[in-house]
Amino acid sequence: MAHPKRKISKTRRDKRRTHQKLSEKAIAICPTTDTPHLYHHAYVVDGDLFHKGKLAIKNYTTNAQ
Repeated sequence: MAHPKRKISKTRRDKRRTHQKLSEKAIAICPTTDTPHLYHHAYVVDGDLFHKGKLAIKNYTTNAQ
C-alpha cells in the first residue's frame, strides 16, 4: 500500500478543504398556497398533495406508520 513521502502540513490540508462545504437548499414559494417547499418536489398542504402549484391528489394520506 502506498504511503505519502512527506507530511502534508495543516495549512495545505485546510486549503484543500475550503471548497468542501454545504450550500443552502433552494426554497420555492407556492403561488397558490403561499407555502415554502423544495423545487421539483410535491408537498402536502391541509391534507392535499400539490405539485407545481396545482392540486395533484385531494385528501392525500401518507402510508408511513
